[in-house]
Amino acid sequence: MGFCLGARGAAGFSRVVVGTLVNVAAIVAGGVVGLSVKRELAPRHQLFIKTILGVLALYAGFRMVWISMGGSVPRMILQGLLALVALVLGNLVGKSLGLQRRVNELGRGAREKFAAASASGRRNFGEGFVTCSILFCVGPMAILGALQDGLQGDPRTLMIKAMMDGLAMVAFVKVFGPGSILAALPVLAYQGTIALLSAWLGMATKNPGMVDGIGVTGGLLVAMTSLLILEVKKVRLADYLPALVFAPLFRILVP
Repeated sequence: MGFCLGARGAAGFSRVVVGTLVNVAAIVAGGVVGLSVKRELAPRHQLFIKTILGVLALYAGFRMVWISMGGSVPRMILQGLLALVALVLGNLVGKSLGLQRRVNELGRGAREKFAAASASGRRNFGEGFVTCSILFCVGPMAILGALQDGLQGDPRTLMIKAMMDGLAMVAFVKVFGPGSILAALPVLAYQGTIALLSAWLGMATKNPGMVDGIGVTGGLLVAMTSLLILEVKKVRLADYLPALVFAPLFRILVP
């Protein structure tokens, strides 16, 4: 059931950046809304939107897993076990490299700049651009969503991220000014590059199971983002990203 871009040919490249383009459009739209509307969303509306986004992330993740798994029940069980092993090893590598710690440091610095700018009332184009670029690009959803878009032609994860980024931009643009909207450009370059490279991988690999391995493991990670969105549990998601390297290697073991 796994989806390989090799079956779609070169025409598939025209569709692998759909999620990224939607993300960019949402950031721009959020900036326009933020400049136009003064009133903030009510807390109950924010909670409703957050709940919807969390449920959608859970759905998108498990759908990605289901599409990437196929065959008999024993085969599916084996694929799931290999994905779990990849996650365990990936987490060990991620912790040793301090991936989540580095992401947290970048995010903390960006939030501090946002808080300082908000308190002082000053608008700095450079700080707005850098702060928003960091916040929109460093999260695991940017990588996982772009991989999903490139490997499976499925933009759902990036569309969820697009809604989150668009809502965030409504607040950012009020603090940093219209220049912060240009943060959409790094998002386009970063996520678009990942999507295109993963699409090339899908076409170039001689073993479709390797692509499916990324899909199963990546889907589990996308589903885990719902825990963060819904604030159920603080998952050190960035530490698990090396699992995306182990997963396709392990899938070679699946006959």
